[in-house]
Amino acid sequence: MPQATGTQTLLRGLALLDCVAAGIGDVKGIAARLGTPRSTTNRMLASLVAQGYLHHIPYKGYLLGPKLIQLGMKALEQRPLVAIARPHIEALAQGTGDTVHLGVEDNGEVFYLDKISGTRGLEMRSRTGQRMPLASTGLGKALMLGMPSARWAVLHALTCPPGLPADRPRPAEWPLFEEQMTRFLAQGWAMDLEENELGIRCVSAPVRDGREQVVAAISVASAVPYMPEDRMTTLGPVVRATAEAISRDLGWSAP
Repeated sequence: MPQATGTQTLLRGLALLDCVAAGIGDVKGIAARLGTPRSTTNRMLASLVAQGYLHHIPYKGYLLGPKLIQLGMKALEQRPLVAIARPHIEALAQGTGDTVHLGVEDNGEVFYLDKISGTRGLEMRSRTGQRMPLASTGLGKALMLGMPSARWAVLHALTCPPGLPADRPRPAEWPLFEEQMTRFLAQGWAMDLEENELGIRCVSAPVRDGREQVVAAISVASAVPYMPEDRMTTLGPVVRATAEAISRDLGWSAP
């Protein structure tokens, strides 16, 4: 049937693009992966190059083309972060009973995009549209996991300016803060131990997009009696799993 033939051709073309995306850029390798004759593979490649879906470099092979870059950017524009994340963070808030936040980095600060209140009747000062320091918040630390480690010290210093009153919440002193961040990076989630608001602790994790860049973060926050450190350790992988689910909806795939 013509429809079946057309569908087969379409799927074969998409499989070819997947091959090139995976780093298989030579005709022989692509033909072997697809199980198609080299003559058929060459015709498909020529068509995709002509339409801009692939780019050919003589004697080197094929790369993804400018058309796919344009489509990828359009796909990102059409997938608003808050709408995609909302069902995930609502489920997380319901499952934990705690307040869940969604935030992004903006000009060196955390910008709160969304907040789902918990069921424990607790009130905290966070709110949608608020800005807070990166280095003293759980969301901020999760966002910092996507930054070069050399930037950590600068952001830490901004959070602990000279003359800050001793009774004000603050992150750990720099050597310990660096150790904490290194551990957070390895485990894929971070913690805030009353460093932003006295009596409030939170567990956070970064959200990535299809370019594998950290574009947002989520956190679960509650009062200290509900957040002993053993519970935070248990919550960490749960928050990370939710962040990864949002990331997959944004086009990310696990390495």
